Amino acid sequence: MEPLASRLRPDTLDGFVGQEHLVGAGKPIRAAMEELHLFSFILWGPPGVGKTTLARIYADAIDAKFYELSAVSAGKSDVKAILDESYDGHKILFLDEIHRFNKAQQDYLLPFVESGKLTLIGATTENPSFEVIPALLSRCRVFVLKELSEEDMRRIIARAPVVIDDSARDWLIALASGDARQALTVIDATLALYKSVTVEHLTQTIQSKHLRYDKAGEEHYNTVSAFIKSMRASQPDAAMYYLARMVEAGEDPLFIARRMVIFASEDIGLAQPTALVVANAVFRACETVGYPECAINLAQGVAYLAHSKKDRSAHDALRAAQSDVRTHGNLAIPLVIRNAPTKLMKELNYGKGYEMYGDASFLPEELKGKHYF
Repeated sequence: MEPLASRLRPDTLDGFVGQEHLVGAGKPIRAAMEELHLFSFILWGPPGVGKTTLARIYADAIDAKFYELSAVSAGKSDVKAILDESYDGHKILFLDEIHRFNKAQQDYLLPFVESGKLTLIGATTENPSFEVIPALLSRCRVFVLKELSEEDMRRIIARAPVVIDDSARDWLIALASGDARQALTVIDATLALYKSVTVEHLTQTIQSKHLRYDKAGEEHYNTVSAFIKSMRASQPDAAMYYLARMVEAGEDPLFIARRMVIFASEDIGLAQPTALVVANAVFRACETVGYPECAINLAQGVAYLAHSKKDRSAHDALRAAQSDVRTHGNLAIPLVIRNAPTKLMKELNYGKGYEMYGDASFLPEELKGKHYF
């Protein structure tokens, strides 16, 4: 039987749940569908939030032929077969997990995307700035999808053709952490085993599953999350254990090291600035050494980061400043700190009264007195 998640997949935006910032009235993806605007883009977000569904709905609205490949198993020959297929209309290639395509494979795609012979929709859980080559990335818009809210999850679970009481539904929502596919898959498995969905049956279903580290599945994200949270809590033993799980599973060492570089600034920051130096050195070591020896470099870095004092003030200051930018737009920069390379600009008081070490705030007038730290 077709999986529940597939059976409940909506065909139009009317049935699509979540991502209102992209598909709401006047928002970019909905507007593109309404205007029949064909363009390449990348959907970046956590698992189970609607990336594949949204790509299919878009292709249908544009009236384009939809080809779906997974970068885990596909290669240049699969792309070539699509290009060689005789078809007069628009072709959309949906490439799931585009971050798994190597540079050569992405280079192969580039001229066809650039010429418009193929419209690309990539889906990724990884930051495309790191995983997609710049030339290809520059020819695609990037849309960031958010984790589904509890209300979104309730609406999706309510569509399942089974009675689920409030306690079982709430348990399932907590388990899935915004991943609709995971929630529906668990419902499917529970029904197959027990014919009804209760907290007890859900718990037994989860426990009966053979847990393994799947680099394309939920255990991957659970392990990475546990790894980061263990370092954040300054628990080096736990952090080392989750590192070992990833290493034993053959996780890309650069993926692990990249998370450590981010962590060094996000969670340690000003408390121990050398953490960023160490994390970058670990990343470089992984690039040059590779497995199996680079696991030792990772271990040293993890021990250092986990033992380091933590300070998120720089991270939090950035997020607060970004919030003001989004709220207020580009506020006028005070004249006193504007550059004055021409006579006219000087006459307009650009740079007038500037003191390098003065006490006057350099923030825009509307934000004077605002503190991000």
